[in-house]
Amino acid sequence: MWSEAVTKGESVTKRKPVAEVAVHEWAELGEGPTWDAEAGHLIWVDILNSRVHTYDPSSGRRTVLATEQHVGAAKPRAGGGLVVNLRDGVGLYGPDGAFSWLLREPVAGRRGNDAAVAADGALWAGTMRYDEAPGGGSLTRVAPDGTTTPVFPEVAVSNGIGWSPDGTLMYYADSPTRRIDVCRMDGQRPVDRREFTVIAEPDGFPDGLTVDADGCVWVALWDGGQVRRYTPDGALDRVLPLPVARPTACAFGGPDLRDLYVTTARAGLDRPHPMAGSVLVVQDAGQGIPGTAFAG
Repeated sequence: MWSEAVTKGESVTKRKPVAEVAVHEWAELGEGPTWDAEAGHLIWVDILNSRVHTYDPSSGRRTVLATEQHVGAAKPRAGGGLVVNLRDGVGLYGPDGAFSWLLREPVAGRRGNDAAVAADGALWAGTMRYDEAPGGGSLTRVAPDGTTTPVFPEVAVSNGIGWSPDGTLMYYADSPTRRIDVCRMDGQRPVDRREFTVIAEPDGFPDGLTVDADGCVWVALWDGGQVRRYTPDGALDRVLPLPVARPTACAFGGPDLRDLYVTTARAGLDRPHPMAGSVLVVQDAGQGIPGTAFAG
């Protein structure tokens, strides 16, 4: 779908917006698109309206699950159901819809935010304070049995998490810092954390991200109105302009993992674009990596 390739010494590829509305919705804070290959549908959340949505692009079928708390992320479980990163901890929905807590650790003024499932089936769950205070959030590895291991204990807004195709690198965004960092994986631990790229102040904040089959990082820029693709060495490679000011996260989906889905938000906007709050899709944008279901 890209009109020209980028080679060394050339400018970054840019195109006019080519995103279409996949799911028209008035989400206050749409987030966390995740392709569930087993079910053949996209999962995403509206954090502030406490809703988990699914969308099947082949049939157009949609479902909505109301949660009792703000829900930062929802991921498929092996064998069916969902694992959800809620205000007070991590919960489980069974295939029959029954709910139980896997990890309940309520902290006043804090909620769950973005999360990701690693190749070993563990959930890496982020948190943040509602006031976004520095040090008030965290990133924690949650094993299928509920055992927790602190990863980054003091962050502001724990957001995008992703791994390289071979699992040797982890990428991470603490949004207010405007940085995407990269770490080397030492078993289940990220080590040698360093700067991968910095988003300049006029260009917004790094939010949710995904890694493609080439090892490139795609990131949605909150208040930047675009999705960017960075090569494994941190070079800006592609820019996808969007009609909305606040894209929140992106993920590849569809049967071949070639369509890029982008969640968006209306929160905090006086005059949001008509597409704000919807899920957008850019068809044939690249090649995604198959995801892993939570093993618990």
